[in-house]
Amino acid sequence: MKKPVQIKVETLDKPMRIPKEKLEEFKGVLSKGMINRMRKEAVRCPVKNKTVAFLECFTCEKFLRRVKGEVYCKG
Repeated sequence: MKKPVQIKVETLDKPMRIPKEKLEEFKGVLSKGMINRMRKEAVRCPVKNKTVAFLECFTCEKFLRRVKGEVYCKG
């Protein structure tokens, strides 16, 4: 079995653009303040091989967990 990849979560000055469909998934589940905070976080995705917003990473099927500022990914 492949070992999960650890990725450091980076904090950005400005929020990244996220498709409206993704944001709609979180309404009612997370508070508006938490969504706004998470929009300012990004990770270097090993699957897409680019920097993506944490909220996009969170909805990915390869996402395992987030612990103490690190994301564990199956990718």
